[in-house]
Amino acid sequence: MSPPLILVTNDDGVLAPGLQILVDALAGLGEVIVCAPETERSGAAHSISFHTHLRANSVRPGWWYVSGTPVDCVYFALLHLCDRPPSLVCSGINAGYNLGSDVLYSGTVGGAAEGYLRGCPAIAVSAERGAAGPRWAAPVVRALAERLIATPQRVLLNVNVPPRTGHPDPDPARVPQLGGAREIAVTRLGERRYRDGVQPRTDPMGRPYYWIGGPPEPGSPDLDHDTGAVAAGLVSVTPLVLDLTAPDLATAQSLVADLPLDRAAQQLAGAVPPSAPEE
Repeated sequence: MSPPLILVTNDDGVLAPGLQILVDALAGLGEVIVCAPETERSGAAHSISFHTHLRANSVRPGWWYVSGTPVDCVYFALLHLCDRPPSLVCSGINAGYNLGSDVLYSGTVGGAAEGYLRGCPAIAVSAERGAAGPRWAAPVVRALAERLIATPQRVLLNVNVPPRTGHPDPDPARVPQLGGAREIAVTRLGERRYRDGVQPRTDPMGRPYYWIGGPPEPGSPDLDHDTGAVAAGLVSVTPLVLDLTAPDLATAQSLVADLPLDRAAQQLAGAVPPSAPEE
């Protein structure tokens, strides 16, 4: 019987330290295949390269990089590299949290979501920026992966792991012991805020360019939101669904009720002036 197959990707690129830490965290749980972007693709969301070619290369056995997005990597791996459906798709460990509305922009979440769309349970894992951040996430990933591989549930989880208080940069060998008693909160997406703006700048040739975005600000403090849980030092596990339909259809129903489509078509054709009264 073949061992479980685990597909690993990220959006920070194949050389990102968090990718190796993720692979090490999964060691022994099954056969691991890595397929990650050649360079950093943060903010790629669920984009896929339909209108350009991709180049892919193997850097060592079981490790590939692709000249595309995290979604390209998962698509390529599932349809070209994997000889059987993966038991799990893991994306990360991202350098920086993906909280609240970040999930709409995140390439880390996009890679996991592609695996989920294609029938696999999937986890997107993010941690605080800094050398120690991904190490704190390793035992959390290990525990979740082991459980998901052992059960038939197909879920998409967005996981954010803060550091342990009092251990800002631990000895890597001690992280499994220090991280073993983490408190985990199952959360909803909170309100993620940024100090947004557009900064005009000038390059060395005197030409203008612009830098968009800004640093994060405190988000929703509620502990049942991922923003509040992480701020309180809890590991946040948020189950995601990919159905973006509003739960209440009443607003849209009232908007389209008795909508005069025939009259609009006549106006576009010039048969009825816009100011003409309705009969």
